[in-house]
Amino acid sequence: MNQEIAAYNDLLEFEECQICDFLAVFIYRQLPEVESKICHKHPVWFIEENPIVGYSKLKKGIRLMFWSGASFNEEQLELGTGKFKDASILYTSLEQINHIDLERWIEKARNIQWDYKNMVKRKGRLERLK
Repeated sequence: MNQEIAAYNDLLEFEECQICDFLAVFIYRQLPEVESKICHKHPVWFIEENPIVGYSKLKKGIRLMFWSGASFNEEQLELGTGKFKDASILYTSLEQINHIDLERWIEKARNIQWDYKNMVKRKGRLERLK
């Protein structure tokens, strides 16, 4: 595991750390070839410098976010509220994580992407990559 991400997880409360450790290991297994790092203070995974999945601690729990998740057509994922194509799910316990759903969402994150990497060049306009 990326040492920065491991350090991020270690600073969390026990239950939150369990959720984040599980998510990180699961994501690494599904996406072994992608880059991961702390971005805007949160763990994020990238394909060719384009963010696809990440998580963060909120007051209500751990938010797992997919940057292109609005295009996944998944009922369990809550759509973002802005001009982006993100969608997320909130976890408060490890038992809430459905492995089958998570595997499907990560596969969709690999195959359905909006170009966040070049959004600034396009003055805030997103274009579909895949």
